[in-house]
Amino acid sequence: MRLIQLKSCWIRAKRRLLNKANAIIARGFFGSISRLGRLHPQANPAKHGVEVIEDIEYQRTGNPRHRLDIYRPIDRKGPLPIVMYVHGGGFNLLSKDTHWLMGLAFARAGYLVFNVDYRLAPQDPFPAAVSDTCAALEWIAEHGEAYGGDLSRLVVAGESAGGNLATALTICCCYRRAEPFAQRAFATGLVPTVVAPACAPFQVTNPGRLNRRRKLPRWVIALLEGMRDSYLFGLRDPTPSELDLADPLHVFERKERPDRPLPGFFVPIGTRDPLLDDTRRLERALRSMGVECEARYYEGEFHAFHALVWRRQAKRCWREQLAFMDRVLQQPREPYQDFVASA
Repeated sequence: MRLIQLKSCWIRAKRRLLNKANAIIARGFFGSISRLGRLHPQANPAKHGVEVIEDIEYQRTGNPRHRLDIYRPIDRKGPLPIVMYVHGGGFNLLSKDTHWLMGLAFARAGYLVFNVDYRLAPQDPFPAAVSDTCAALEWIAEHGEAYGGDLSRLVVAGESAGGNLATALTICCCYRRAEPFAQRAFATGLVPTVVAPACAPFQVTNPGRLNRRRKLPRWVIALLEGMRDSYLFGLRDPTPSELDLADPLHVFERKERPDRPLPGFFVPIGTRDPLLDDTRRLERALRSMGVECEARYYEGEFHAFHALVWRRQAKRCWREQLAFMDRVLQQPREPYQDFVASA
C-alpha cells in the first residue's frame, strides 16, 4: 500500500512539473506571436477607427491580473452594445494582452469591448477565475455607461477556457447561488443578451470522456488532464454543486430552472477540435430547456481557428457570430468586413 501511495505521489508530481514546463513554453510561444502581430500595420487600432484604454483596475488589489482594456469606436453615436471578452489559455496561461485582436475585431464591428484579465491556475485555482469575471462584471455594471455602453445590450464572449468562464458567469447572472461572488454578480441585475463561448470545455472534470466517441492523441488527453489538474488544484472531494461553475454544462443538462431567463447562445467550433462533443452536448441541453442556441460546426477546423481572422472559415465564423448578435440585440448594422478585405 505504501508503495502504491508513493508511486501515485510521484506520478502527480511528474505531471505538475510537465504541466509547468508546457505552460512556460506555450506562454513564450503565444506571447511572441501576439507581440509580432502587433507590429503589423493593420494592427494599429487607430487605422480601424478604434481607441484603446489600457490597464484599468476592476478590483483594487494591486494584482496586475485584476485589470481590463477598453476598445471603443472613435466615431460612435449613442450608447454602444457591450462585449465583455474573457480570454482563453487553459486557465493557466495567456492574458488580455495576447488577445488584443479579439477586442479590436469586436470594436471594429461597433461594440464597446471590455477585454478582461483574471488570475491563473495553479497559483490561483478554481474558483478564482470565476470570481474575477464576476468582479469584472460588477465593475462594468457600475462604469459601463460612463464609457458609452448600453448595459441592456450585453454580450459575454470568450474562447476555450474563456468560453467556460463566460458560461459560468452567465449561470451566476441567471441563477441564485451560494458563492458570495456569484451573489454579487446576481445582485447587479445584469443578464447577458447573448453568450458566445467558442471552442470551450464546458466540463473540466473527466477529460477522458472526450476519448470515447473518437480516439484522441495521447498528448491531447494529457493536455486536457493537465488543464483539469491545474484548474482544480487543491480541491478535495468536492460536491457536484461545488463544481457547477467548472462544469457549467451539468447545470443545463440537469435542466435546472433559472431565476432569470437564459440568454441566446452562439456556439462555434471546428469539427477537428477535441472539445467538439462538449459543444454538441451544450446545444442539446439548451434546446431541451427552450433556450435559443445556434451552434455552428466548421468542417475540418481546429481549436480556436477563428482567432486566425484572415482565413476563410474564420471570416465566415465572425460573419455568422456578428449576424446572430445583431439579430438578438435587434441592432442592424453594416455587413461585417474582415481585416484582410479592408487592408
